Amino acid sequence: MRYAFALSVALLACAMVACQGRQRAEPSAGSARDEPRSGPAIVVLDLSDGVPEEPPTGLLGLSSKATSFSELVHEVRRLEREKDLRGVLVRLGTARIGLARALEVGAMLQELGARVPVHCHADDLSNGTLYLAARGCKRIWMSPAGTVDAIGLAAQTVYFHKLLADEIGIDVDFLQVGKFKGAEEPFTRDGPSPEARASLEGTLADMRATWLDGIRQARPALAESTPEDGPYAVGEAKTAGLVDEVGYFDEAREALEKQVGAVRAEVRVGAGASSGGGEDLADVLRTLAGESLGSAPIALVRANGAISMSGGGGLLAEAGGIVERRLVRTLTRLEHDEDVKAVVLRIDSPGGSALASDLLWHELMRIRARKPLVVSVGGMAASGGYYLASAGTSVFADDTSIVGSIGVVGGKLAVDHALERIGVHAETIPARVGDPRAAARAGYESLFLPWDDATRERVLATMTGIYELFVARVAEGRGIPAEKVALSAEGRIFSGREGKARGLVDELGGLADAIARARTLASLPSDARVTVVGESSGLLDALAEDDPPEGRSGATGVLGSELARVAPGLTSFVASLAPLAEHERALCALPFALTVQ
Repeated sequence: MRYAFALSVALLACAMVACQGRQRAEPSAGSARDEPRSGPAIVVLDLSDGVPEEPPTGLLGLSSKATSFSELVHEVRRLEREKDLRGVLVRLGTARIGLARALEVGAMLQELGARVPVHCHADDLSNGTLYLAARGCKRIWMSPAGTVDAIGLAAQTVYFHKLLADEIGIDVDFLQVGKFKGAEEPFTRDGPSPEARASLEGTLADMRATWLDGIRQARPALAESTPEDGPYAVGEAKTAGLVDEVGYFDEAREALEKQVGAVRAEVRVGAGASSGGGEDLADVLRTLAGESLGSAPIALVRANGAISMSGGGGLLAEAGGIVERRLVRTLTRLEHDEDVKAVVLRIDSPGGSALASDLLWHELMRIRARKPLVVSVGGMAASGGYYLASAGTSVFADDTSIVGSIGVVGGKLAVDHALERIGVHAETIPARVGDPRAAARAGYESLFLPWDDATRERVLATMTGIYELFVARVAEGRGIPAEKVALSAEGRIFSGREGKARGLVDELGGLADAIARARTLASLPSDARVTVVGESSGLLDALAEDDPPEGRSGATGVLGSELARVAPGLTSFVASLAPLAEHERALCALPFALTVQ
């Protein structure tokens, strides 16, 4: 890496030229030309691109300008203190926002609505954005050609067994520990087992109750079946009471300005968001210097995606994710940083590598021994994701977050029979001649050889040991007996509400609540600053790495992106199983490619 410094200087020069030459963005639909710079104002929060836990990485590894969920929380809290604020208009567009995140955003907007009117405009509403708008907005506007997809909640699971075993001829060898785990069922069955179905139905029923209660409390005049009887054309939706006004975004903005007597509109989140001069260059300089958002007593760490040791896992591995070697580096730095008084870990993960999960759990417990570690669960902290969450001093989750899935799965696909069909034969010759089990045992990781019964028993024994360790880790982290953890284990999943009843979660609440608890535990003032800490320490660290992160370049990135485009619900599931391609045989992964609609 002797050229790293020269390259970084060149990149800095390019970045400075690019920033100096950048033209100011054209005003978006949420702003107007030649508006006053002061006076009563409405603020536009443009969520039409969604609110991802972490914004996508841009050119050269620099963070994009997309708004992350934590940035939205910060912006909403800042609005609560602004003197010129007269109203807020939330632009939803056609965004699809997960139910747990929609609950958090809706609750924040509802709280803000106690001070100023909050209105929403949407081009299309899904189950999640309908809840967000109903709970958080006094009036809901809808585009004339829009649709309200109020269709009720459901989960879809995909099964490949017939294709793999019957049509292609691949030998499927998967094992599980925990009768509810079910992570191998997409490969070994053509439908869910009774245990897997019961676990999923129970979680969905709890999520449905929360979703319906929130909508009906916000709009009590709705008929009982209305939230689940869509989709609705915009006229039907207005008649049913799901929306209040039909019109375009600029009409909604002008109506709110007139209602509250505002003389200007300012976009604070999303496309066209206002920012002070020079901030773009400052962001670049901080990134090149390996800094995040500046020192602050509370560090927010985002842990999103499947868990792996090194970020690899084959052609379909998820770009990024929770990579043990990078996240441990970040956590170790925070552990020893005396200026950081508390850490908030925001988790949204279906799990993955059991080994990486345990190593990360250990480092999180080291942090917890020195300073408060508060966990905030986003959409899910399942299996390995919950492994990490259990290390928290205090664990927060939303009512509809998914937690649990304490269980272990492992296995492999053997293609020998499939290859034989096309005339390809693989022969395994063991060094220990004369032992019929020697070939199967020595080649147990090979794709060209299925497991025999003796090897399968040995693999199951190692998985059972990891399952017992998982239960013990949760018991230690939560401070409850292993016997109590076992009652909620064996792969069962729960909503955040049921998780709290079972002692897997401490409090129901979102990221803002978790940050408030961290301030309290660290004896900090209520306005103590929070800095967002990424897994990577910046571009200079990336240039200095001994080897690039696997799964992020060439065909891997292309195929991963293509999978996300064609079947987004499968991406996290496939990524959580990806460590099998790196010869790990035990995973703590979510039982399903779970997409709740």
